[in-house]
Amino acid sequence: MSILFSDRHNSKLSPTIGAGISSAHSAQASDPSAYHYIGGNVKTKAYAAFDESGELGQWEFERRPVGDNDVLIEIKYASICHSDIHQQKGDWGKQTYPQVPGHEITGIVAAVGKNVTKFKVGDRAGVGCMVDSCLECDCCKNGLEQYCDKTLFTYGNPDSREPTTITQGGYSTHIVVRDHFAVHIPDNISLPEAAPLLCAGITTYSPLMKYKIKSGDKVGVVGIGGLGHLAVKIAIAKGAKVYAFTTTAEKEQDIRQLGVEEVIVVDDLSKLQPYKGKLDYMIATVPEQFDAAQYGATVKPFGYFTVVGMGKDFMLNISNFVMSYSQVNFNASMIGGIPETQEVLDFCSKTGVRPQIQMISANQINQAWKDVIAKKARFRYVIDTATI
Repeated sequence: MSILFSDRHNSKLSPTIGAGISSAHSAQASDPSAYHYIGGNVKTKAYAAFDESGELGQWEFERRPVGDNDVLIEIKYASICHSDIHQQKGDWGKQTYPQVPGHEITGIVAAVGKNVTKFKVGDRAGVGCMVDSCLECDCCKNGLEQYCDKTLFTYGNPDSREPTTITQGGYSTHIVVRDHFAVHIPDNISLPEAAPLLCAGITTYSPLMKYKIKSGDKVGVVGIGGLGHLAVKIAIAKGAKVYAFTTTAEKEQDIRQLGVEEVIVVDDLSKLQPYKGKLDYMIATVPEQFDAAQYGATVKPFGYFTVVGMGKDFMLNISNFVMSYSQVNFNASMIGGIPETQEVLDFCSKTGVRPQIQMISANQINQAWKDVIAKKARFRYVIDTATI
């Protein structure tokens, strides 16, 4: 495929955008003059990692042609997840470069394969952490594609169909994906706001729904960043009373504005003592080592404590002694399947839950990564891919 590019909008970017973007819809329709579909590989512009330095640069590459069961999406927005940083820096193992990160992707369908009925050209679509799987195993048939042995994650997975030999992510202008792994974006959610829901949203929504959070429950959220602030909003939308635990005192006022019952600044683990055995459930989004057992002890005996943050080497040290005293059920969760990903979008559409985002241009990505590491994001950076 050949893509002929026109000049797309290059307007100044706004700073923080809260829970009510109304002007975004006017710029979301794909410009039919922007390119022409004529078959073959998809020429794509991107920001990519070339080594483990954590610095990204501009790159042009080709994606595979649109297959019979594929959709081509012109990417409008891609948000930054801490996972992007971990993977590109080699924290989760040796990587193949160049590699384009990004698995919170929204845009407009530009082409569809002959077998595709789920989408048509011009539809608003999103792509999260997966782009393909076998679709035949029990996991796939039950909407648990994330557990399929043949699942291809959105970037860095070997894929012989791709000219670059690996899957490439959303910090780019286009993506080709199996139709099953794209989801519809409800009309009342702007494309910039929808992007973080495709990883941060589903990653927190899935365990909250699994443990049937209900009105009046006391829910603890540890780590109030991109994932954590959505966990707060989703739990509140379910009627829970949320207690936010953070190590960053500078975030306290921003967190209070999310509607929590309390903000606990844990500059010392002794700050957890008053909450021992008080909570019905806790979810931790911290993407690094932390004293999980001490936090877990704030949950009532035989309650549940779920970790969704993934740190270096995917390892977490836990005190068996503390866990044996608290009698809390410790578990971990990753993303949800495709049906549940569509479900979280529909849930947010109905309840008004929206992420708090900061729009950036592509040339601000490297600084944004530094800000994420320094816990300065409030709360999700979203890249305007028109600036790539």
